[in-house]
Amino acid sequence: MTIKTRAARLSVLSNLTLTLMKLAVGLMSGSVAILSEAAHSANDLVAAVMAYFSVRVADVPADREHPFGHGKIENLSGTIEAALIFGVSIYICYEAIQKLIFGGEVRNLSLGIAVMVISAIVNIAVSRLLFRVAKETDSVALEADAHHLSVDVYTSIAVFTGLGLMWALRPIWPRADVLDPIIGLIVAAIIARVAFGLVKKAGAPLIDVGLPQPELDKLNQILCSDPRVLAYHKLRTRKSGGERHVDVHLLVENDLSLSEGHRLAEEVEDKIRAEFDPVHVITHVEPIGEEEVGETGVWCRLDRVDKAR
Repeated sequence: MTIKTRAARLSVLSNLTLTLMKLAVGLMSGSVAILSEAAHSANDLVAAVMAYFSVRVADVPADREHPFGHGKIENLSGTIEAALIFGVSIYICYEAIQKLIFGGEVRNLSLGIAVMVISAIVNIAVSRLLFRVAKETDSVALEADAHHLSVDVYTSIAVFTGLGLMWALRPIWPRADVLDPIIGLIVAAIIARVAFGLVKKAGAPLIDVGLPQPELDKLNQILCSDPRVLAYHKLRTRKSGGERHVDVHLLVENDLSLSEGHRLAEEVEDKIRAEFDPVHVITHVEPIGEEEVGETGVWCRLDRVDKAR
């Protein structure tokens, strides 16, 4: 079992436990804020299960039907998780508005406060672990799951604060329970914001968006670090799960031999692999010509520009 799979399994177990705890206390207390937290944790549980299976599938090597591997299953999982988060925010809004209109008393405040404290502590520990493993393995699915739990931390703190205020204000303010649905709406807004960010990050690779600019800058440094590379063009990049794909044409002097060109391509590819592992690299070596560089190409040897022109 890989480190990604172990981390995902831990997330499933912690979310299952917290969901059952919050659901029981939410039903006992009648608090829409606690029930919204239970729904949030149930959503986290579904997301954690998806992340668990997606990281297992993503690690399966490429085959005949999937020659580029299975990495995008993580992006698909992350996108679906984001949609689930957004759905929970809508549900919380509905419940909160219903309680604002029709009212309702919150019972067992002390028990609800205790559950929120436990939830925050557990999710802080698990989310930190998931963020660390996601960074080490470049796993989109685990990062999405970690964001789920980090949001749960903030919402647990918000609910804890609200329940505490209700407990303190009840003796002097009969309508203190109105804070419960208001907190629910705040929680829903936080959840929706995180969902939007996850859709943007996890969904982009599904339509083959290029690598981010900092990574492209590193790639440019590698390609231009070899003096034999006069320029390059037709650069195409994308990401699939934790693996990057790079396709580029290297422009060299016209008299460079076939064996030297092949050696150059291998050396450049090795440098790219050393920087971006895991990465799938395809290079093509061709003779220099101004018309071949084009406006989208990049000159590595500025002195060669004048000679070409």
